[in-house]
Amino acid sequence: MKKILVFALLIPFFACAQPKTPQEVVNLIKKNVTCKWATETVDVFKAGNPETPLKGIAVCMFANMETLREAVRQNCNFIITHEPVFYSHSDETTPLNGDPVFEEKAKYIKENNLVIFRFHDHIHMTEPDGISEGMIRKLGLKPYSVKGSDMFFKLPEKTVAEYCSELKKTLNLETIRIVGNPEMKFTKLAFMAGAPGGQRHIQMWKNQDVEVILAGEANEWETYLYANDATALGKNKAVIFLGHIKSEEAGMEYCAEWLQTFIKGVPIRFIENKPNFRTL
Repeated sequence: MKKILVFALLIPFFACAQPKTPQEVVNLIKKNVTCKWATETVDVFKAGNPETPLKGIAVCMFANMETLREAVRQNCNFIITHEPVFYSHSDETTPLNGDPVFEEKAKYIKENNLVIFRFHDHIHMTEPDGISEGMIRKLGLKPYSVKGSDMFFKLPEKTVAEYCSELKKTLNLETIRIVGNPEMKFTKLAFMAGAPGGQRHIQMWKNQDVEVILAGEANEWETYLYANDATALGKNKAVIFLGHIKSEEAGMEYCAEWLQTFIKGVPIRFIENKPNFRTL
């Protein structure tokens, strides 16, 4: 019964439509999320004119310069991004006036007549959480969910190093950072994507049913320090860091598929971000 109910939630409430502008796309998004649209939210237009004639939609995790250029190459002038465009949570641009990086990025957006919308709060608030749904599917975690949870999983026993090897192949990562003993065996995993904060990571470890946290990112003086001390004290605890992008990005790939269930006649492309870090 549960699977049937979840599938039903994925079916849009409104018939498919062919939007003509980015504003019409956002109107359709607002109708098809399962949550009430918040009055205070970062989910707003960040750049461009919402009434611009729509050519194509590019969906991404970060609307960085590489992504914007790829969107232009694919003839997509409306970009839906999960995270900020201009380097702060609220995309406040006043402190960036005169900054050469900001100025050139803004110039590129204007010259190519791009429109950018952030879709962060409501993809998390809708049911199911689109970011969690996409990541759990990508990571193959659903069969190991504890009582249907999207956070707690019980895996076949393996070492941290073995699991990291699997993750590198699944997410196409060159390296993965861990804090803890690579040879530690575990079965109890908590998935905490993005950047919920080090204090939430630490609180999670109080749960006796959590041995390893699969995380996005954290401050080094919080999660890293706690995990180091736990290891030194012989505790069966470890954390695996995927980086913010790769811990949530499959959720935006899921978002692109979700959009296709109620938007027709407009190309919708998912553009993958490259990892932020390189190992030299």
